[in-house]
Amino acid sequence: MPRTIVVGAGVIGLACAYALKKRGRDVVVLDYGSPGGACSLGNAGWVSPSISAPIPAPGLTWTSLKWMLRSDSPLYIRPRAVPSMARWLFRFWRHCNRRDFEAGLRATAELNRHTLALFDSLESDGIKCELHRRGILYVFCEDKYLHSTLGEFKPLAAVGYDMPRALDGAAMRSMEPELSDKVVGGFLVEDEYHVRPETLTAGYLQRIKDLGVELQIGARVSAPLGDKTGWRGVLTSNGPVEGDEIVLAGGAWTGSIAQQFGVPLPVQGGKGYSLTVATPKPTFTRPLYLGEAKIGASPFDGAVRFAGTMELSGINLDLDPRRIEGLRKGINRYMRRPPSPNEGTEWVGMRPLTPDGLPMLGRAPGQRNLFIATGHAMLGITLAPATGEAMAQLVTDPRAESMYEPFAPGRFRW
Repeated sequence: MPRTIVVGAGVIGLACAYALKKRGRDVVVLDYGSPGGACSLGNAGWVSPSISAPIPAPGLTWTSLKWMLRSDSPLYIRPRAVPSMARWLFRFWRHCNRRDFEAGLRATAELNRHTLALFDSLESDGIKCELHRRGILYVFCEDKYLHSTLGEFKPLAAVGYDMPRALDGAAMRSMEPELSDKVVGGFLVEDEYHVRPETLTAGYLQRIKDLGVELQIGARVSAPLGDKTGWRGVLTSNGPVEGDEIVLAGGAWTGSIAQQFGVPLPVQGGKGYSLTVATPKPTFTRPLYLGEAKIGASPFDGAVRFAGTMELSGINLDLDPRRIEGLRKGINRYMRRPPSPNEGTEWVGMRPLTPDGLPMLGRAPGQRNLFIATGHAMLGITLAPATGEAMAQLVTDPRAESMYEPFAPGRFRW
């Protein structure tokens, strides 16, 4: 039986291991940390196919320049990190145009076509997680942002998504009385889910163990075995691990791992923050997108989580308290009873970003049996099952490469 090595036990790596095992592969998963313990741990957990747009968008260049020096803004580029990231940032800004944005939107929509059905199938296959099916409510304090955001859904109508309908403030508060009187309107995207992400990774982990997947924790990859004409495996801190193919799914750290194989990847870390508040009963019943502040609020069993912001400051896990303070400040505008100043568990995680905002899925350029699965930005939870299925196809059937061409790792000349 062919053996696949999956490097990375976040939600993407676990989804790949699950799908590969279901296709008859012998699978071993390696991670030097705790499974699901990095970017998969503290995010909002949205399963949102209809809002899976690439981050580089038309107009973002000037907006980001305006925001760059504001440490509490939704998008913050730390000035001292700019020199080391200059090449990546230049490529990112070049993709902030209408043509690339809409092409990326169409490609991601196609990848997402079966996302909700895939999540349903996870449950039916025994993957236990806290999954909710109540849609996502978009909330705005200014009409201009409401209508401009609603307009962003128009390109999705061409690929089969329903166009949401604008609601006034009173209608919004009748749905969610916790919303403040400052809220002037919004809209509901009904066919969306949300999941507590740490329960999803735990569910994946238990299921792949039940299926016989081998898991090696504390295994740091230190060198590849073989060469690009045919890698035999990897050398880890636990010893050598051999396999027929290797899938690198290490999130924001995939670039540094790929360098050991002689493969440069343009992956940066987009730092996201969250605040999780324990509560016996959440005061709102469905996820809220706090529009102008660009904050997601998710109700879970026994907790609520507020997540957002994008910080470009290189690969690090330093928690900037100013970003948390900006998160709290943004929440206060929309909620009647926002968290108190010292309430909640603060978290920071690294989202893997590519210059065009699309994930890299497929065979590494110039390699025979090395594959890449990273770059999902804020869509790791949404795209995890679809990514697992895609990578299982790509590993087991070379003919599948044409199906995932927009996501090919070789699209970058780095």
